[in-house]
Amino acid sequence: MTQQKVALIIGAGDATGGAIAKRFAKEGYVACCVRRNGDKLSPLIDEIVEDGGQAHGFGCDARKEEDVQSLVKTIESDIGPIEAFIFNIGANVPSSIFDETARKYFKIWEMGCFSAFLTAREVALRMKPRGQGTMIFTGATASTRGSANYAAFAGSKHALKALAQSVARELGPLGIHVAHVIVDGAIDTDFIRTNFPERYALKEKAGILDPDHIAENYWHIHTQPKDAWTFELDLRPWSENW
Repeated sequence: MTQQKVALIIGAGDATGGAIAKRFAKEGYVACCVRRNGDKLSPLIDEIVEDGGQAHGFGCDARKEEDVQSLVKTIESDIGPIEAFIFNIGANVPSSIFDETARKYFKIWEMGCFSAFLTAREVALRMKPRGQGTMIFTGATASTRGSANYAAFAGSKHALKALAQSVARELGPLGIHVAHVIVDGAIDTDFIRTNFPERYALKEKAGILDPDHIAENYWHIHTQPKDAWTFELDLRPWSENW
């Protein structure tokens, strides 16, 4: 029995991660969607299945090595080979340097970078003997500049970009495409609609990012020919300041 190709989305939330899962499922991939609370994945899995796709939901704390190892092992043995790996965990929590705690700073780094290392390593071990695959890491404005009150988030996102660069240089010669996507701007989410209504109002003028359009760029990266691979892609609305 031929196993179907898998797209593994770490951080398959209600916006970008979910849109990426749906985009890959649309192309016949089995979307393996992961978030810390697996129960919250039910609406996404149901939507994919109702649209004729295949999807599985997994609850996993990507900061825990044993949990990550078990997750990847289960997917590879029971569902199929992971052909596309997308790391999409956020951890955007603002705080003044005067108020930041060691515990929260460390947790943000764990979520935004350390979990990327753990999951990417386990996937890379499976992709290496096959000599193919795509790994995409989701970055942010904080990947390139640290704003006031975002020291922890900027630190994790800078580290994530460095991780992606290093992994890309190591895995590229092995046939594995590694990319880093900077999402620079507000995304159409419930969080933005509720907490930043003025920013959300820009949606009518295409002033915030549509998760489906972000997902389209991820699919494009995955399908790029080997002679023209993108490492870093910067996505922003036309109205966003550089």
